[in-house]
Amino acid sequence: MKKDNIQVGFELLGIKTEQFAIFEENYNIKKETNLTTELQFKLDQTNKQIGVFLGFEFVQAKKVFIKILVSCHFEIQEGSWNSFINENESKLIVPKGFLAHLAMLTTGTVRGILFAKTEGSQFSKFIIPTLNITAMITDDASFVIENE
Repeated sequence: MKKDNIQVGFELLGIKTEQFAIFEENYNIKKETNLTTELQFKLDQTNKQIGVFLGFEFVQAKKVFIKILVSCHFEIQEGSWNSFINENESKLIVPKGFLAHLAMLTTGTVRGILFAKTEGSQFSKFIIPTLNITAMITDDASFVIENE
């Protein structure tokens, strides 16, 4: 069975703003702005959950002026979870296509949180652009299964 084409049952359980800060002293309207991105996946084996942690930093002259890190927590249905298990290697292998889908959902969530937190300020013009998430996730994720 090709894992990229399987249907995965899941639900969004929660959203958390892990970090948010604006450093006004580092912002200069005349300087070029760069954007850095950080993406992590974390596993909660006991509850069959995958957490997507997505962070962005808006930077000028190597100084961060906006930092945001948001996590979305997804519960995977048992049948789908079990389809990810590779018992021979004691690993949970999550297909990159599914990870990209979760990361896209999280990207939209971060975009909305950033707008809500900056609305009405000079920083509301800084919007997370469209991203090619599939280029960021080049391989399936492999997690060691721990004995419960």
